Amino acid sequence: MAGKIDESLFSAHEHALEQEERCPQCGSVLVIRHSKRGPFKACSAHPDCDFTESLNHNDGHVVKALGLPCPECSSELVLRQGRFGMFIGCSSYPVCQHIEKRDQASEGGDGIDVACPECKTGALHEKKSRFGKVFYACDGYPKCKFAVNLKPIKGVCEICGYPLLLEKTLAAGAFKVCASKKCQQKQG
Repeated sequence: MAGKIDESLFSAHEHALEQEERCPQCGSVLVIRHSKRGPFKACSAHPDCDFTESLNHNDGHVVKALGLPCPECSSELVLRQGRFGMFIGCSSYPVCQHIEKRDQASEGGDGIDVACPECKTGALHEKKSRFGKVFYACDGYPKCKFAVNLKPIKGVCEICGYPLLLEKTLAAGAFKVCASKKCQQKQG
């Protein structure tokens, strides 16, 4: 398993200056410096020369071509570096915005079979925020932006008739509440 991934892809900044590089502005030698935002290349003639270049490219640049076809447009899939880490996407971005999911089973395979009450075409799936907090959102995103923090349950509100209930857990125990922001009443 460890032989499949080339670990040097993830530590490119460590080998950035194994060969001597020259500053494009003044021709002096470039050195690696560190800041609170991470390592970067800087000119050794600082403060006379102010050239810097980030080693952490988080702009979605291509790290490696994978040689696999995109299921949407048949272009090649590539490994990219983004704000939240590595991901696999289509090489013809922004024309084709296909992105491969890391783990199809964990990306909403927790058995929740609840229809979205807003768009009525999508289903609610468990997701994780960038901070690791669990929430439930419609799989029709970005067209449908419905999301809730509590676990959704099939059912209809006894008071307002909203087609979704949520499971709320407190120290006294678990109970059902209406998912409507206007109602939010406890169910029998």
